[in-house]
Amino acid sequence: MVVLGDIDMLRERKELLGKQLTLERYPAAGQRQAAALEVLHLPLARPCQPGRLDAANSPYVLSLLDRALQGCRAGEFDAMVTAPVHKGVINDAGIPFTGHTEYLAERCGVPQVVMLLAGAGLRVALATTHLALKDVPAAITPGSLEGTLRVLVAALERDFGLSRPRILVAGLNPHGGESGYLGREEIEVITPVLERLRGEGYDLSGPLPADTLFNPERLHGADCVLAMYHDQGLPVLKFASFGGGVNVTLGLPVIRTSVDHGTALDLAGSGRADPGSLFTAIQMAIDMARHAAQAVTHSAGGSRTGAHAAS
Repeated sequence: MVVLGDIDMLRERKELLGKQLTLERYPAAGQRQAAALEVLHLPLARPCQPGRLDAANSPYVLSLLDRALQGCRAGEFDAMVTAPVHKGVINDAGIPFTGHTEYLAERCGVPQVVMLLAGAGLRVALATTHLALKDVPAAITPGSLEGTLRVLVAALERDFGLSRPRILVAGLNPHGGESGYLGREEIEVITPVLERLRGEGYDLSGPLPADTLFNPERLHGADCVLAMYHDQGLPVLKFASFGGGVNVTLGLPVIRTSVDHGTALDLAGSGRADPGSLFTAIQMAIDMARHAAQAVTHSAGGSRTGAHAAS
């Protein structure tokens, strides 16, 4: 595993927290120490203090993402694992930024990606991501929903090793629209898309009322839930797995996982932050890289071994 960051800053934090850890510059010269952590050194624009935002370092944060992405696309790394970023300070620097998902999609020139969170035995994908609630209905079009489902199914098969994944699709409106009395998106958009894809062999159930979708009986045997918007599906998953969940971006030409939480500035430098989600994200990236490698081997009849992640 290779960590991208300022090695001097990491050494300062190591001393601050009293950690016994050896940091080596990547690529390590000669024989790497077994207990050492390799750091691809990218210097900060300005020294940083724990828990203090500094817009001068905002371009630096994005440079870390760009370098990790470059390494993944070139085959230097098998996957990237991202820590949380503070969206506000990046925008304060005059850089429009809504999140990792959208940024990486733009950098890769990918027209559509899908955000998926996994934890506590659940997988929840989103039809829309960081949108104001008032903008969600217009964003759920037949084309976008069909594209989301195609990306989701392909990624579940390739990166998670699932054969013909079963997906539960939530409706948009309360009670699934109540036959059109509480909204017509289920009738005019969601149902026609599901019927068309079911005709191609996709295993899709729905649209289902979101308030009764997340019960054990209905979830039994399902591989993933597709929620229509951010706060429809994620509160349930985070209630079940907060601190141990993983955020995955599907549809990129690289594997990317991340934590399920924010920056927790109040805990920075204290040693009290829970790293559980980061560890889980790293392990999931490794597992996904292995599944993807097996899929390549199976289709090409070749062989590929090894997995290392850029964090």
